[in-house]
Amino acid sequence: MIKMTLRRLLSLEKNFAGKKIAVIGDMMLDSYYWGGVKRISPEAPVPVVEVENEFNRFGGAANVALNIAKLGGIPYPVGVIGYDNDGSIFSSLLEEEKINSAGLITDDKRPTTAKTRVIAQNQHVLRIDKESKEYIDEGTEKKLFNYFESIASEIDGIILQDYNKGVLTPTLIKKIISLARKKEILITVDPKFNNFFEYKNVTVFKPNRKEASDVLGLKIKSSEDIKHAGKKLLGKLHAEYILLTLGEEGIAVFEKDKEEKRMPTKAIKVADVSGAGDTVISTLTMSLAAGANILESCYLANYAAGIVCGEVGIVPIEKSKLFSTVAEVL
Repeated sequence: MIKMTLRRLLSLEKNFAGKKIAVIGDMMLDSYYWGGVKRISPEAPVPVVEVENEFNRFGGAANVALNIAKLGGIPYPVGVIGYDNDGSIFSSLLEEEKINSAGLITDDKRPTTAKTRVIAQNQHVLRIDKESKEYIDEGTEKKLFNYFESIASEIDGIILQDYNKGVLTPTLIKKIISLARKKEILITVDPKFNNFFEYKNVTVFKPNRKEASDVLGLKIKSSEDIKHAGKKLLGKLHAEYILLTLGEEGIAVFEKDKEEKRMPTKAIKVADVSGAGDTVISTLTMSLAAGANILESCYLANYAAGIVCGEVGIVPIEKSKLFSTVAEVL
C-alpha cells in the first residue's frame, strides 16, 4: 500500500498549477430536461413530461478537458463539433469555462455529438443520441494534427479520449503517438473497442474491465484473470503502464517485469458512477505531469473518482476538494 506524506501531497498540489494538457478525442454535449409527469399523451400511450428545468454540460472528451481545468491545469481540447445548434451551445460552454477552443474544428457534414436525457420524477425516462460514428475525413484529420503539432512543444501531457465516435482514426492515433514519443511527452489513453490495439507505445493505457474483457475475449473475474489480462495487454501494446480499472475493486497496475500492484477504491458513498472514468484519466494525467509516480497518481485518481461517485450526475473534480479529502486521511 502506498504511503504519502502531507509534505509530498502539498508539493504535488502546487505542481498541478498551470499544467498544459491536450485532450484529443470525441467532444460531446450532454443535455438534460428535468420535469414531472401528470398525464398520458392523448396522441400516443406515452407520458407527457412537463419540463421544469433544462441545462447543458460537457460530455466525453470535453468533460475530461473540464476536469483538467478544475484541477488547476490548462486544457487544450482537440476535436470536432458540428455546424448546428448543439455546436453553438458547446462553444458557449467553452467560453463560460474560459477553455481554449482553437483546437476544435467545425465540420458542417457531421452533427455535434449530443446526448439528451429526459428525467421525470427522478426517473431516467428517455435518452436521445445525435452522432456520427463514421471516421472524420482526411482534411479534418490533417487540420487536427496540424493544430496538435503547433502546440506539441508547449504541452506537459496528452490524453487520447476515444468513444468510437470517429475523431480518433488509426492514422491520427499513430501520428500523435509518434510525435509525442519524439518529443518525450507523457501520453495517456482511455480506449474503446474499435481502436483498442492501435494505441501502442504510450505511457499509460487505461481500459476498464469490460473493455479489456471484450477485446481479449476473456472473462475477467478472479485475481488470476486480472493478472493474465494485464500481462497480455502489456505484451500486445508495449505501454509503460497498463491500468485496469475494476470498479469497486479499484485499479490493477501493470508494468513490464514487475509484480501487479492493486490500488483499492476510495468511494465513500456511491450515488452515480457517471463520468468517473473521465475523472480518473484527468487526475492520473495531471498527477504524472506534476511529477507523481504511477502509484501516487493512481492513489490520487482513486480518491478523485470516489469523490465524484458521491455526486449525482456528471460533475468534474475540484482540485481543492481532492487535496483536502486526501489530506484528511494522511
